[in-house]
Amino acid sequence: MAPGAFSGTPRRGGVDTSAAVARRFGAIGGGRGRRGSHDGWRKVKNSRGAVAMAATGAPPPSSSPTPAPADPPASLGRTLAIGASIALWWASNVRFNIANKRLLKVFPLFMTLTAAQFGMGAVVAVIAWTLRLRQWQTPTKAQLRALYPLALVHVAGNVFTNLSLRAMAVSLTHTLKASEPFFSVAISKLFIPGTVYSGAVYASLVPIVVGVTMASVSDISFSWFGFFTAMGANVAFQSRNVLSKRFMNAPSTKGSSAVPAAEPMDNFNTFGWISILSFLTLAPFTLLFDAAKWSVAIAAAGTAGWTAPAVALALANVGFLHWLYNQASYLVLVRVNPVTHAVGNTMKRAAVIISSVLVFGNPLTTTNKIGTAIALIGVGFYSQVKRWKPKAKTASADASS
Repeated sequence: MAPGAFSGTPRRGGVDTSAAVARRFGAIGGGRGRRGSHDGWRKVKNSRGAVAMAATGAPPPSSSPTPAPADPPASLGRTLAIGASIALWWASNVRFNIANKRLLKVFPLFMTLTAAQFGMGAVVAVIAWTLRLRQWQTPTKAQLRALYPLALVHVAGNVFTNLSLRAMAVSLTHTLKASEPFFSVAISKLFIPGTVYSGAVYASLVPIVVGVTMASVSDISFSWFGFFTAMGANVAFQSRNVLSKRFMNAPSTKGSSAVPAAEPMDNFNTFGWISILSFLTLAPFTLLFDAAKWSVAIAAAGTAGWTAPAVALALANVGFLHWLYNQASYLVLVRVNPVTHAVGNTMKRAAVIISSVLVFGNPLTTTNKIGTAIALIGVGFYSQVKRWKPKAKTASADASS
């Protein structure tokens, strides 16, 4: 579903739903609720929201930010598991961005590339179901109706991201995508009634905007097309976060004696079905707009030393890496609290920026370096203060009660 990452954490009844997912599911692919139980519906709602978070690797919007619960004391085994999950998350994301950019340079059909990423996620899910590595869960019509809007904005976000990566350096695209918190706050305030943020949250947006501006105007790879598509990706992914929050907070539908309640879908099935829906949505447009260009694009890639099998293998590779880093992100999420995950996501973005500069040798000006650093520091500050509860609102609430 980076990849990828959300800018706040959804809350339900004062409980951190992402942390609840970690406690309910414990590990990827786990957790089944009882049929017809209200608790079961709460599990699937939280699971869907957490899976949507994994697609960008960022935390969801928060309507009432409060301090996150501390991570439980870690045993040696748990510490090693967290470290391994973080290493897999970062390594697969860095590798994905580098492989994706290299492929876009010789095979610039962004729609085909995005469809391949969704298609590989669908293939992995089908293989896991076929080999019984994961339990197959058939979604109800109501579940599909709830998932499809998430799939639509998931498609838009990934298409815009690949367009931006094609137009600009990986480092600049990810610096621009670091402005996600700004869009999260704006969209949440506009479309989620009752959303409240502390003054510190608004203050944290200042260095993000300033840093992104400094990095953009001083980067030689900057283009307005790449800028607006990166911003479009931010809007799409944060809109998906809003839909996820509404999806999680939607009234549950209990079963009856004639029609039993739907079985909650675990995170693997939810992510698999979102991948399938995304692929089925984008595939017709890919055939319509890109199919006639495939032979020309492959021939052009041949002049750069890429054979047709090499292009096909590269498409499969970036698709698998896209699936892997999203799943690895969730593996981290179920083991740590959301703020820890947000900090890890910020550091992961820094790793992507640094590694892409080293691999591709993009020249950076001093202003660009300072701007990127300021933006990332702002994101890190935002991830810490976004859960603070506004004192004025708290006092008002206490008085009314």
